[in-house]
Amino acid sequence: MNRFKKILFSIVLLTSFLAFSQQKNDSVQRYKKRVLETIEFDFLTSYYTQDGNNAAVSGGLGTEELTDATGTIIVSIPLNDDDVLTIDAGVSAYTSASSSNVGPFDGNGNADPFVASSGASSADTWANFTASYSHTSEDRNQIWSANLSVAAEYDYFSVGFGGAYSKLFNKKNTELSIRGSAYLDTWNAIYPVELRPFEPTGNGLANGFFLDNTITGNTNYDPQFIPFENENRNSYTLSLGFSQILHKKVQGSLSLSFIQQQGLLSTPFQRVYFADVTDSFIENFQLADAVEQLPDSRFKIAVGGKLNWFLNEIVVLRTFYRYYSDNWGISSHTANFELPIKLSDNFTVYPSYRYYQQTATDYFRPFETAISTEQFYTSDYDLSEYKANQLGLGVSYTDIFTKAHLWKFGLKRIDLKFYKYDRDTAFTSSIITAGFSFEVY
Repeated sequence: MNRFKKILFSIVLLTSFLAFSQQKNDSVQRYKKRVLETIEFDFLTSYYTQDGNNAAVSGGLGTEELTDATGTIIVSIPLNDDDVLTIDAGVSAYTSASSSNVGPFDGNGNADPFVASSGASSADTWANFTASYSHTSEDRNQIWSANLSVAAEYDYFSVGFGGAYSKLFNKKNTELSIRGSAYLDTWNAIYPVELRPFEPTGNGLANGFFLDNTITGNTNYDPQFIPFENENRNSYTLSLGFSQILHKKVQGSLSLSFIQQQGLLSTPFQRVYFADVTDSFIENFQLADAVEQLPDSRFKIAVGGKLNWFLNEIVVLRTFYRYYSDNWGISSHTANFELPIKLSDNFTVYPSYRYYQQTATDYFRPFETAISTEQFYTSDYDLSEYKANQLGLGVSYTDIFTKAHLWKFGLKRIDLKFYKYDRDTAFTSSIITAGFSFEVY
């Protein structure tokens, strides 16, 4: 009997131990640190303006005035302890004096490259939707992610997909990453209005457009124009990254990116004027001699580095440098400095400065300098030689305890930023952005 009691006692003790162990394991599993604790909601908005005198739409001479307003919603959803789904949807609406001159003759006044037209090309809307999924390993030292995106505008449609992998070493002081992406774009090629009658189905100067408008200058207008056969453009990117905590106050990172583009890399509605062709006009607008012609292949490489130095509890110095080169003859240098200053537990201001310079592509020709016998040419000043400076100022409000609430949304962060950009080609722009981050209860 005593023996039976001992056995029974042993069984009860073992059962209790196993139950306690299981309960402990369940407790550890239950309270494992989640990658994302709750649903997070971000709303981003911006307003952008620009102006200049070198519009590519009118062959490198004309207004570049444009305004753009955007709104983006980002929702991050924890699927479990390790997996997060992120949905990113945005809309951008712009009005452009420059692109309005794709069809400059549909306004009320005389057509002029420095005056906006009121035609359909003067405004448009761009929309984007991206879904991303990420998985983090149990030890939080490996991260896998994948994404799929769709974007559309009046003259193109794009599908993109990609993936990334990150590995952390050395007690998370070192990180290696690799990322790949592909974007498959389809143009709906839109050409300058005066060139459309010279498409294969048109009838040239006998078209109603020319019968309704009077050509001055060279009245025997005969542009060098053949519509693009291939309206697809594919872009592939491979990026490698390395990040290292060098000191308790210093963190650095390096990146290397390769980009390959194939397909229609010319912009169909950007005019070019030849030096060896007599000018033709309707009203005050010079008729295109051709549209931009660029190679159907482009290879890019970019090398960059960041160094962040936590000077003290109040001030951080963030620096960035990148070198870029491509097989079109462009090389560039970018240097960026940002100095976040913590004013209080909640408020931080961060002035910034960015310097950029690049060489011109081999195919850049300013207004009326291209020759009709050349194979490739563009008058897009984005591909010219220039230097640019950008000054910025931002302010952020942070509350990790989300004391402020709006219904079921707890406010975590507010960011306001303003940037002023100046290029030595008489181009200027400015943008103001606002971001609001919430936790959803």
